[in-house]
Amino acid sequence: METGTHLLSYWHFENQHWVHLQSEIITETPVDLSVNGERWITLMCTPTHLEALAIGFLFNEGIIQSAEEVAIVQVCENGCNVDVWLNRSVPKPSHWRKTSGCSGGITSQESEFHPSPLQGYDSEVTFTPEEILSGLSQLYQAQDLYQAARGIHSSALGDGERLLIQVEDIGRHNTLDKIAGSMLLQKVFPPRRILFTTGRISSEMLQKAARLGAHALVSRTSPTALSVRLAEQYGMTLIGYARRNQFNVYAHPERLQGWPRHDLLITSALNVPHSK
Repeated sequence: METGTHLLSYWHFENQHWVHLQSEIITETPVDLSVNGERWITLMCTPTHLEALAIGFLFNEGIIQSAEEVAIVQVCENGCNVDVWLNRSVPKPSHWRKTSGCSGGITSQESEFHPSPLQGYDSEVTFTPEEILSGLSQLYQAQDLYQAARGIHSSALGDGERLLIQVEDIGRHNTLDKIAGSMLLQKVFPPRRILFTTGRISSEMLQKAARLGAHALVSRTSPTALSVRLAEQYGMTLIGYARRNQFNVYAHPERLQGWPRHDLLITSALNVPHSK
């Protein structure tokens, strides 16, 4: 079975000089997903956590709702196929739609979002800014493949105090599928859920996070306009451009302790035109 990195020889040019070097690069490989003995789709991914990737993909597509529906999940010896046997028959989607996800994100879903049993807006769940920044720092420290070879996305599930699941993949969408599968297989369902990711937050990423019941989604880069609208709709705190001591909040800042709601009300009142 392949690993997450591959040793490669290459030439480096700098200051008019050539040097022959060797280093690790990230593995990208096609992995077939078979369901109940029928090949469904080929996923381009980093071949780690393949059982979780398969189960999480089926969950995020709305094919399954819990791990109890899975009878067997098995990766073949060469790592090129994952067989999933469910305890019931399911129809194969008639078509797959390509999404904005890097490395060929795909989905069978149309624009309508299908709610998840893990989803639910809880207005009582809050976080401190320090918990957000600490979780992001923990994510960076846990990036083993990134430290070895760069060129890979990382995501993690945290509860505000520590990271519970951390994965890496060439596709940012694959990382959330791997987290979904790990949650189901390991039965990890914390009451407070923050998803951290190094990738851009597209509408696809936002919907996968909502499937997992995330109260907050945090990225070191930007969200799209559609993902902001969806976050508002689903009651999810959306944070982008998170760095060492700063971040931007694009949706539901009320989850963050210390958010200056009073200042916002004062500013809004000052902007209301007075009648003559």
